[in-house]
Amino acid sequence: MRSTSTIQRPWWTRKLQAAWEAAPVIWLTGVRRVGKTTLAREIPDALFLNCDLPSTARRVEDPERFYAQTEASCIIFDEIHQLPDPSRLLKIGADEHGGRLKILATGSSTLAATQKFRDSLTGRKRTVHLLPVLHSELDGFGISSLEHRLFQGGLPESLLAPEKNPDFFAEWLDSYFARDVQELFRVGKRQEFLRLVELLLRQSGGLLEITGLAKHCALSRPTVASYLEVLQVTHVVFEVRPYHAGGRGEIIQQPKVYGFDTGFVSFCKGWKELRDEDRGLLWEHLVLESLLARFGERGVYTWRDKQKREVDFVLPGPEGYCDAVECKWDAREFSGRSLAAFRALHPDGANFVLSPQVDPPYLREMSGVPVVFCNLAQWDRGEAERVLRAGRG
Repeated sequence: MRSTSTIQRPWWTRKLQAAWEAAPVIWLTGVRRVGKTTLAREIPDALFLNCDLPSTARRVEDPERFYAQTEASCIIFDEIHQLPDPSRLLKIGADEHGGRLKILATGSSTLAATQKFRDSLTGRKRTVHLLPVLHSELDGFGISSLEHRLFQGGLPESLLAPEKNPDFFAEWLDSYFARDVQELFRVGKRQEFLRLVELLLRQSGGLLEITGLAKHCALSRPTVASYLEVLQVTHVVFEVRPYHAGGRGEIIQQPKVYGFDTGFVSFCKGWKELRDEDRGLLWEHLVLESLLARFGERGVYTWRDKQKREVDFVLPGPEGYCDAVECKWDAREFSGRSLAAFRALHPDGANFVLSPQVDPPYLREMSGVPVVFCNLAQWDRGEAERVLRAGRG
């Protein structure tokens, strides 16, 4: 298996550099083993500190002295939440040395997930959420099979393995509970919590039904709601909220919930191999990850009405403009009925069907709505927009 330490991720490196142009501190977050430490170590001429080590805690015990004695222009605090007072350390670095220093701190949850962060560092930091290996990164990892990425998932260790190892996923879940959940949130019901995680991953891509989840996990509704918040701040599930603008019959409250990685979805579903009928669901997840990387969690929505017509993802813009993105493994299976219903309420925006089997991209009218069909790489490169403009011209 190829070593992850030899693989660079330039898309994310550029994202870090852009974040440093806006603030002196970056909070690099993402699930464990997604590659945060490896990415941080790629930063040239940086002082790297492993905050799991007692020696690091002793070294930064006096932040003023530590920063005064540090000649490096960039400091990396890996797993900074292990330190006694991480927010004070970052605040002093930003306030007193932000002009000369770039600071990066890593953790497996949002900054506010632990009570150790008494200061949210408002105005001093930017957050970069590192996701599993994106579709656009597969060539860099030497992966030519899209099905391999869908089945194995995007955590580098699993992605680069020749075959799927169930022990990796089971061990990851145990480690996640012990290191991320128990340390930060003191969740006492381990079995019930992990049952909820596995149930959400099995139902990934479906509507959130808290009552049903509570029943199947032998938990109360308030407990399920509390655990869902834990899962969100530790990036294990994403809630994709419904898009609406007052249209009659639109679903306005019930979000869809997605697991963080296709490999864990297929693992919790018990799939031993990838069947034809499984590809579409996992492709939708992979598209979502690309959208989240570009637009963030607050920039991606879904749409559904009471007639059960739905659009996979909606990307809002200014003044009611919004793009619609549909995901199809086989583009021939796409029907424009739901998209036409959506555009009757929200007429302004572009429409895309993303399918791995489309090449080159093309424009087609479906149910009276112009739709660009393309693959994900073409959409990322802006080729779909060019096809759309050419068609309108």
